[in-house]
Amino acid sequence: MTDAPILTEIRGRTGILTFNRPRVMNAFNSELITATHAAMQEFQSDPAVLAIVVHGAGRCFSAGFDMKESAAKNITTEAEWRKVLTTDFDFIMQFWDSPKPTIAAAHGFCIAGALELLMACDLAVAGGDTLMGEPEVRFGSGIVAMLAPYVTGPKQAKELLLTGNDRIPARRCFEMGLLNRVVPEDSVLDTALSLAAQITSASAPSVQKTKRAVNRSYELARMREALAEALEVGIGIEADQSPERLEFNRIRKESGLKAALEWRDRQGSQA
Repeated sequence: MTDAPILTEIRGRTGILTFNRPRVMNAFNSELITATHAAMQEFQSDPAVLAIVVHGAGRCFSAGFDMKESAAKNITTEAEWRKVLTTDFDFIMQFWDSPKPTIAAAHGFCIAGALELLMACDLAVAGGDTLMGEPEVRFGSGIVAMLAPYVTGPKQAKELLLTGNDRIPARRCFEMGLLNRVVPEDSVLDTALSLAAQITSASAPSVQKTKRAVNRSYELARMREALAEALEVGIGIEADQSPERLEFNRIRKESGLKAALEWRDRQGSQA
């Protein structure tokens, strides 16, 4: 297995992009983000590729953005967070904006920014044992791309985003409208490729124009404006220097994320 942050291949008319940082649960760091943008551009410009499947190497799809990398950069100001989170937002939304249909194939864990990326894809498949969720509120963080209200209903979106539960079973996510298929773990990629084959056997111009029309219906409902406002909220949350956030970050730095989350859980139980 190469140490490259992503792997790419083409099978038939489908481009396959694989997140390849299995030792850290395929966490999205700067190198992976840059490589993904380049790979997506190559797939877009290749007339032989008519659909794109994205999945993860090793035991999971992805645990989301690399918190260790952001902590190491010691980002504190609003301007710094705006630059970082705008980059993260663009990374997620390229799967929504891709003129060629995108399909997420998730297994193991699909957490935080990774779940937002899955929601940005046109279709999504997950293994029956996959656990999903958006734990950002537990970290004192904001949502990068708040797509949940558009992919599911408001009550389901609030359950997903306000509880911070990151152990939601794939079947429950299917019920919430986040997934198209739930299949055995060893069938995830094959199922995604089967869906891609159905798409690529259709008229490519018709498929791409239809995808654009569906996306446009959300944009006419001012989804982009709402996402931009939600991103600003996320920037404000990350730049917050409240005593609680400072203490959480101190514990995380000195004792690790698990200890910081245990401290936060104790605060909640005392409320």
